[in-house]
Amino acid sequence: MSESLKQRLVREITLTGPMTIADYVTRCLHDPKGGYYATRPALGERGDFITAPMVSQMFGELLGLWAVETWQRLGAPEKVRLVEVGPGDGTLMSDALRAARLSPDFLEAAELILIEPSLPLRREQEKRLSDADLSPRWVSALHKIETDAPVILIANEVLDCLPARQFVRTEGGWAERRIGVTDDGDLTFGLTAISEGFDEPSLDIEPGQILEISEQQAGFARDLATLISQTGGAALLIDYGRARPEAGDTLQALKRHTKVHPLEAPGEADLTQWADYPLVLEAAVRSGADVTGCITQAEFLGRLGIEHRATALAAARPEAEPIIRRQFERLTSYDQMGQLFKVAAIFSPRSLIVPGFDA
Repeated sequence: MSESLKQRLVREITLTGPMTIADYVTRCLHDPKGGYYATRPALGERGDFITAPMVSQMFGELLGLWAVETWQRLGAPEKVRLVEVGPGDGTLMSDALRAARLSPDFLEAAELILIEPSLPLRREQEKRLSDADLSPRWVSALHKIETDAPVILIANEVLDCLPARQFVRTEGGWAERRIGVTDDGDLTFGLTAISEGFDEPSLDIEPGQILEISEQQAGFARDLATLISQTGGAALLIDYGRARPEAGDTLQALKRHTKVHPLEAPGEADLTQWADYPLVLEAAVRSGADVTGCITQAEFLGRLGIEHRATALAAARPEAEPIIRRQFERLTSYDQMGQLFKVAAIFSPRSLIVPGFDA
């Protein structure tokens, strides 16, 4: 019988020493034999978690219209690459392309590219988009995208899958929170001395508080900014996270829509950490692109016209009006997704006014 991911992690940590939080999350999500996204991603009401595109068609439709408007503000180039990073089961892009039918010229100009590391999810995307107006092409990374045409990119709930290391302020200075093994062979959190990869922050943090630093999120932002500065265009980042620097442990695991302990069942639950928008946007600027401010999802969707869209849907389907209203509230209410989820864009040229950020 083959070893479970937990057994392999215990053996590895026993041999090599405590593992960083970032390395642990990466293994739990992407290990080829036992990682969550590599083997058992479960999205939707019957899965482990639900994303905004699954809440309502309005979300993807508005992003489709956002892409069309961005293309028009770029001067309606004859060729443009429409890119989605982490497309889930393809629902967002399916809804976006349906809305984009309002602009046949955009669909004529666009090439659809999807970036998805999970083979099971690629199969779901292929099925979902089999009858779409554009046939997708999959690539493995941002640097695989050609630079001879502007890029319009959507990344919904991608940053939260790019993990962070955790550092703890102690009475004696800073230590790193890592994962070790107990005497009876269980995984456990502990503190280790810092060896490298940490610059003491200027942020005022009390002893006992946790600071998260994600090199993976910063690296993604650098790669994205390089692509956008080379091609022109805009990249939209939508995720739950922080809009200002602050302390806090945001590591969580979800299984069947319920929070479970992150060390309980490696590879069997979805593990996430908050998007660090200040870190991401600073990295993008340092890599040569421009950025918008960071606003709430409620504000962004409101500027795109979600209330008008909800009213139109309810008028067309009066029997579904209570459902549509609940969907609207889930996406925009401050006690649901409206406040916790933030939106920002990375763009070029500097003269481009990104839709949703021009109010």
